[in-house]
Amino acid sequence: MSETVHNRIAVLRAERGISRRQLADALGVHYQTIGYLERGEFRPSLHLALRIAAYFEVPVEVVFSIEPFPRIGDAATGAGRSA
Repeated sequence: MSETVHNRIAVLRAERGISRRQLADALGVHYQTIGYLERGEFRPSLHLALRIAAYFEVPVEVVFSIEPFPRIGDAATGAGRSA
């Protein structure tokens, strides 16, 4: 079983026009930590995951998942579905 944790941090940041540094400052972590999280090179503690979700004002499941998130383009176009 894979222990990969997928996240939408970069998408949420982009939607809100927030830089990695701004998010890091708000969370009290180093800005490189945000990059590591976004690339899946670092798994956050439960405490940090909950703080990230609270920062974006969304449930933690919107930010993190053990299953890959569908690509945004796939959801909009219906790609990947058989006719």
